[in-house]
Formats: sequence, C-alpha cells, structure tokens
Amino acid sequence: MSENPRLSRPILSRRQFCLSVGALPPLALSLPEVLAARETAANRRDTAVILFWLAGGPSHIDTVDMKPAAPAEIRGPFKTIDTRLPGFSVCELLPLHAPLADKLSIVRSLQHTHSVHDDASHWVQTGYSLLNARERGQQQPAQGAVAARLRGPNQPGMPGYVCIPEAYRRHMGFYQAASWLGARYDPVDGGGDPALGHYRPPEFALPVEMTAERLASRKTLGEAIDSFRRRADAEPAAMDEMRRQAFELVAGERARAAFDVSREPEATREKYGKHAWGQAALMARRLVEAGVTFVTINLYEKDVDWWDDHYTIEKNLRKRLPIYDRAFSSLVEDLHERGLAERVLVVSCGEFGRSPRIDKNAGRGHWPRAMSAVLSGGGIRPGQIIGATTADGGEPAERPLGPGDLLATIYRVLGIDHEQTLLDRQNRPIRLVDAGAPIAELF
Repeated sequence: MSENPRLSRPILSRRQFCLSVGALPPLALSLPEVLAARETAANRRDTAVILFWLAGGPSHIDTVDMKPAAPAEIRGPFKTIDTRLPGFSVCELLPLHAPLADKLSIVRSLQHTHSVHDDASHWVQTGYSLLNARERGQQQPAQGAVAARLRGPNQPGMPGYVCIPEAYRRHMGFYQAASWLGARYDPVDGGGDPALGHYRPPEFALPVEMTAERLASRKTLGEAIDSFRRRADAEPAAMDEMRRQAFELVAGERARAAFDVSREPEATREKYGKHAWGQAALMARRLVEAGVTFVTINLYEKDVDWWDDHYTIEKNLRKRLPIYDRAFSSLVEDLHERGLAERVLVVSCGEFGRSPRIDKNAGRGHWPRAMSAVLSGGGIRPGQIIGATTADGGEPAERPLGPGDLLATIYRVLGIDHEQTLLDRQNRPIRLVDAGAPIAELF
C-alpha cells in the first residue's frame, strides 16, 4: 500500500484493489460497490466479533435489567448482587459478571414488534423485519455473512464466518446464512468436542482414512468437503471458490489448529468450563485469534435446553445461568489478558426479552417490546448502561433502540459502513441495515 502525500488516506495498489473487490460475485458489481469495497479495504481494521446468540429470548428482568423494588410477580425469584459498575446489579446467578462489569456496556432499551421466534430472529440477525419468516425463508443476509463478504477473514487460510457448533436449523429458521449474497459466504459449522452436548467435529474435518498429506498430494477434496459440495450444487457459480476454501480449511494447519480446543492448557479449559458453552467460547477465542472475522456461538447444552422459558423459569435459569456466566465471563477476561479486547467485540443477546409478569406456568412469555444486550471490547466505551426500561421492565423508558441500531454498531466496529448497499440477485441495491445507526454512546 503506497502513500500519496496529497492525501491522508492510503491508496491501494492495483493488486490489492483487485483482491479487495475480486471476492464479489460476478455480474453483481456496481460502481458504488467498487468504491465501498475500496473504502472498506483502505480503512480496514483487523477487528472481529463473537456473538453469543441466546436463542429463544432470555429474560432481561432475571439477568441484567432486574427490578428488585417491583412486586414478586414482576421482579421474579432471584436476588441481585452489586458489580464493579456503580448502579449496575445483576442476578445472583451471574457472580462472575460482577467483577468484570466495568469492562461491559449494557444496552437495556432495545425493542421491536415481532413476538414470533422466527420473525424476531430474522430481524435481529439481518436488520430486516420479516413476517411469517418460517414460511418465507431467510430474505436478507445475516450479519456474519455480510462480514464475510465485505471483510473476509483477517488471516488467509481461515473462514470469514463460523457458527459453533453449527448454524441454527432447529427450534427456528436458519437465519444465519448468506441468503442472496451467495452460499460461499454461509458460515462454516465449527463443531467441537463430541463428548459435550450436541457437538461434533468441524464440517470440513477429514475422513479417518484420508490424511492431510494424502489430500495435499492429490489435490482432491472428495468426502472431506461433502457439505461444501452440497452448497455448491445449489449454486454452481460458487463451486470453484468453495472448493478452494474447503481445500484451504482441510489442508491448512492454521485452521485445523484453531478449531482444536484440546491444544489449550487443561487449566484454561477448566476455567471456561468443561461443558459445551464453555468450550464453544474457548473455541471462539481461538478462532478470532487465528483470523476468523465473525463467530456466532449458538448456545444450547445437553439437558439444559434453550432460552424459551414459558415454564418453570426459576428452575431453568438455576441450571442455565451459571454455565453461561462462566463461559461468557471467561471469554471477556481471557480477551483482556491476551491483549485482544481492543479488536474483538463480544455481543450477547437473543431475539427478544421476556414478559414483565411471571404467569400461571411459572414462566415468562415472549416480549419484543423490551430486551437487553451486553457488549464488551472491540474498542467501544466500556462501563456504561445505555437506556432504561419502565418499572416493570415492559417498555423502554429512555433511549429506545432497535435491531438495526445494534447491527449498525457491530458493523462500525468491523469498519463497515452500515449505510452502504449491495446488489441482490435482481441487481437491486439493498442497504446492509434497513433502519438504524451505530449507538453513539459506545464510540
């Protein structure tokens, strides 16, 4: 990259510019996209995002927006504990959050209008409202796919976008895909320790009978890339690119090492927790450290279930929150200790919150009118509480924000302009976020 003394911004060489836009699909490249790609590459930061996706909708009132002065049917069964952030208390089942609270920023005033899991998940993960999402399917690309398209991986030989243990295909629709961006930007399923929960090896793992050396000498992918081939069959134009990506993952030492949490010291694995969520968080740290740009952790654990607590919420959270507390807090602490916090943003949220009142089933219903998100790292300003909800936790009382605001914030950390457009399959310019702007207090 050469420096023009008349300009404060560095200029790309012809090769760098071609590489930066060469990943864009053929016949879908407009002048605005070329300029946007150049702008992104010129201002590129090697930032990354780890998203804890709390599918089902966690209760904000029972975690990070507690209402201790409210009646019992609103405040719920849990006590609060103080944290290092003045004025911020958390559920007693999140004790490891307390000493790290000054490294967190909590957004308490997120809201939208979709109370169905599929519709809400589509909105929060893509920035676009969609009714009847289960019947209509994913209509817009997920945030991780956008990052893979516009940023790519931070290191060669690594995927740009990974879901651990896999992109959600059960409980709700698969809204973590690339949609019209093309299958080459779909997430790689990260797998994990087969002994933990639903985990299995990464989708690009070699068959037992095929060594990396044998694969490299033959330059054939065969059974090793079945899942990649299935995607390519649905999109023939992506075949060559996906074969290249698959070969790099299968044969490359960097990728195989990054996905292998067994290489971590036993003390580190114990710190994160010898359960699926803990080892997923540890894998996520290894992946961003090795060069993955966007990692989504889909939290489900054997015998723990997801976050859709219509029944017996106290029993469910007493089982689930300590596991989550250890995984999330260990990740935040580890990123700081390893000097990665400034470039890696951790975000934790689901598709909506839970209803203000505990009902006759001892649970809380779907509640999109108020939800919280917890953020840490990525160069954002820590130690903040942004927005507030009413006394019952049912509505934003100040600073109402929507899914697009959260996504625009994530894109800003990644150096991506949330207002730019990409051309869909009909060559229509589509904004990355339908409505929203980066949350100003975080920058």
